[in-house]
Amino acid sequence: MTELAPIMEKTHEWASNYAKKKGFILNPDEEMLQMVIEGLARNKHEYGKQYCPCRLRTGDAELDRKIICPCIYHHEEIDTEGNCHCSLFFRV
Repeated sequence: MTELAPIMEKTHEWASNYAKKKGFILNPDEEMLQMVIEGLARNKHEYGKQYCPCRLRTGDAELDRKIICPCIYHHEEIDTEGNCHCSLFFRV
C-alpha cells in the first residue's frame, strides 16, 4: 500500500475540497472513509482514473466516464439517500 499512500493523500485532499465546495461532508466514519479513499486511489493507480470503487467498470471508456468520481449519480443519491453510493460524500 505504500505506493498508494501519496495518491491516497491527494485523493483525500481533493475529496475534502470538493465536499466543502459543494456543501457536503466526507463520511464521518474514518475507517469507511479510508476504505473509499483507498479504492479511489487504487483505481487511479491501476486505470489512470479515479473510478468510483463501488461501481463496476465496463471497459468502455465512454460508459466508464460516468463513474469517475465525482460520478454523474452522486448529486441525486445525496439528495435522495443522504449520501452517495460509495459513502464518500454525505449531505450536511
